[in-house]
Amino acid sequence: MKGALTPVQTLSAHPDSRCWFVSWNPTGTLLASCGGDKAIRIWGREGDSWICKSVLQDGHQRTVRKVAWSPCGNYLASASFDATTCIWKKKNDDFESLTVLEGHENEVKCVAWAPSGNLLATCSRDKSVWVWEVDEEDEYECVTVVNAHTQDVKHIVWHPTQELLASASYDNNVCIYKEEDDDWECRATLTGHTSTVWSLAFDAAGERLASCSDDRTVKIWKESPSESGQGDLSWKCVCTLSGYHGRTVYDVAWCRLTGALATACGDDSVRVFKEDETADPEQPVFSLAAQAARAHSQDVNCVAWNPTEAGLLASCSDDGDIAIWSGVF
Repeated sequence: MKGALTPVQTLSAHPDSRCWFVSWNPTGTLLASCGGDKAIRIWGREGDSWICKSVLQDGHQRTVRKVAWSPCGNYLASASFDATTCIWKKKNDDFESLTVLEGHENEVKCVAWAPSGNLLATCSRDKSVWVWEVDEEDEYECVTVVNAHTQDVKHIVWHPTQELLASASYDNNVCIYKEEDDDWECRATLTGHTSTVWSLAFDAAGERLASCSDDRTVKIWKESPSESGQGDLSWKCVCTLSGYHGRTVYDVAWCRLTGALATACGDDSVRVFKEDETADPEQPVFSLAAQAARAHSQDVNCVAWNPTEAGLLASCSDDGDIAIWSGVF
């Protein structure tokens, strides 16, 4: 192992409940966290420390599972087990609830903004993925409901530059969606994991997609020319990271600045993998660069790289804490 993860700070983020997810704003100056206490907390740096700047409450009736910043950084979306998605608007140094998106039949598991900021996607335990359009008046309209999965949809992520959406599910599959004649359709189904796929991350260029699973592996997928010639998208698995994780891999994050790949695992560990730059790009090789074996006292649910500060990593856990790490990879 060439690198090291150095602990910077531990934040007691959601005491007496799980901290499910953390998300950096586009400038890397704020970190949003959400948890089983139905609250969202916004963290900012003061001097050398990260402190809680605001607490967003009363938006949800149940656990808040995911939070996502808009590309402009002025909006925050939160997905909850109460079957709603709340949109918060930044106002001075605080946030106000702007609107609540309803329609999913049960738990909303994830929310994500398209790079343009004009589209929002949500996914749910009801097996569906919804795409919403956002106009200048901050009005949200559902334009498509896609039912490409046969089970609970755990996670969604947008391509960094294109309006291309990927989803991960309890049905062990990853689906890729693209708009076709004003309708969103599943254009590729990625099969290979043998258990629930928990999370997904595109690399900086959007040329590859990482997926992580209950089968304890991380897979790297690369777009390849379609064999059918029908314009469908073809993605093939070019690398599988196995043998590193003792339990379920709950999250994977690809650093846009360094190319390092971080994972959050049910064995309480955070790991960072680095790509061998001398290897054939069609057959990439990743090796373990750093590991925090006892990163948290319980399952690690999420890892997130700071978008502007290389090597700064946040993780969160069932223990209710956020850990901030730094490293050179």
